[in-house]
Amino acid sequence: MSPAERDDGSGTGALDRVAAVLGAFDATHRELTLAALVSRSGMPRSTTHRTAAKMIELGWLDKPRDRYRIGNRLFELSGLAPVRHELREAVLPFLQDLHTATKTTVQLGVLDGTQVLVVEKITGHRPMPMLSQVGGTIPVHCSGLGRAILAYSDVATVEAVLAAGLVPRTPRTLTTREAVLRELAAIPDRGWAVDREEGNIGVSCVAAPVFGPLGDVVAALSVTGPTAMVRPDRIGPAVRLAAAAASRAYSTRR
Repeated sequence: MSPAERDDGSGTGALDRVAAVLGAFDATHRELTLAALVSRSGMPRSTTHRTAAKMIELGWLDKPRDRYRIGNRLFELSGLAPVRHELREAVLPFLQDLHTATKTTVQLGVLDGTQVLVVEKITGHRPMPMLSQVGGTIPVHCSGLGRAILAYSDVATVEAVLAAGLVPRTPRTLTTREAVLRELAAIPDRGWAVDREEGNIGVSCVAAPVFGPLGDVVAALSVTGPTAMVRPDRIGPAVRLAAAAASRAYSTRR
């Protein structure tokens, strides 16, 4: 019997089963058949079906036709999380201004282990489907958002990212410890981080950190778009100013 199937009487087993079901979904698996849910959760079919049925009753899952998806109740609850409610609300006006000025995609992200969680994204009339959606994650080491955060993080955080592996996303991805550290060291002087087609060929990103009331980095915002449009020497100062204004707004709300 797997840990997800056991219950010690405290409800831990049930929570493990719920976690296994929720963990089966991600940005590329937004809707799952029962067979796919069984495969991705690693639980027996009967256990998966029973757990999913209860989650549907609670509004945590939805099942139009023959596929499961995350339910509206979880979406409602996610809006109460500080990262969505406080940070997003404080930074959103500056993201909107930045999008108006640059006419390309802007994003807000926070560190989530060795990934960046995309908290907000504005695309306007120029969608970029290759980018992660809100709620999705991107690698820290090869993203502008990740580097903008990492450049102001403690040594332990940087080391954790380096130790996790510098997997190449494109031929341009920096994949050595020395190259990544050199890039991080250059960020504080200029005030912004750059991703030069390291996540997606033809797409570049300029990002700057957002700080909290204690001066610690809490997030980063970015402009991402076709390399020909996203020129760091032109976009960088605007991104840095937007991040600085967002930092002041967020610190005031705390």
